[in-house]
Amino acid sequence: MIGRSGNPTLNEKTFEREERYSGQERMSINGTVNKTFITLTILLAGAFSAWSMYFNGQDVSAYAIGGALAGFVLALIISFKPTAAPYLVPVYALAEGLFLGAISASYEGLYYGITLQAALLTLSIFVALLLAYKTRIIRATEKFKLGVFAATAGIAIVYLLSFVLGLFGVTVPYLHSNSLIGIGISVIIVIVAALNLVLDFDFIEHGAQQGAPKYMEWYGAFGLMVTLVWLYVEILRLLSKLRSRN
Repeated sequence: MIGRSGNPTLNEKTFEREERYSGQERMSINGTVNKTFITLTILLAGAFSAWSMYFNGQDVSAYAIGGALAGFVLALIISFKPTAAPYLVPVYALAEGLFLGAISASYEGLYYGITLQAALLTLSIFVALLLAYKTRIIRATEKFKLGVFAATAGIAIVYLLSFVLGLFGVTVPYLHSNSLIGIGISVIIVIVAALNLVLDFDFIEHGAQQGAPKYMEWYGAFGLMVTLVWLYVEILRLLSKLRSRN
């Protein structure tokens, strides 16, 4: 059985339901890495476009909202239909890029240099955890997977509850505040998001070992990108809380 991933787009059922597809070409780790670089390049291109428009005086709120909604819809389609990943993942990356570029520029307008700090921290965490995983310093044991999955699900429920209550003018205490408790909550969320990378590495490795279909490389890249985007946004939120206290 493929290892469980805390990332909702990557779980053991994904490869199980793809076993019925046959073909000569199979998923590989190198292929997934290449697809990940392609998707991140598209994401960065979209982010740079929205960023440039913001600092040229244009209103990019539509790109932030539109990118988020389009990304959500595309993510659902890709999750339920992995065969569409080679066609939809690049579009998803562009939508997420526009969303990230718009919100990053907004944060940068408030706190100079914050986006570079968030990007460098995200990259550093990614590299550190990849090295820790490759050298087996961190192992994705079953208990580890279950713990991260439970924590991720709990965070998702809290965010969903916060969104629903926000529609009625009710705010979840501490979640968005810059108090010490609010900062502590953000630190915990960043840690959980980072640990999802370990599960994604494990999931992709096992998928390649199981000989999943070639198009699953795009799906693996998609799942990894979902985690990276989440991690970056949470680091951005954490840094903004810290900067607002100065």
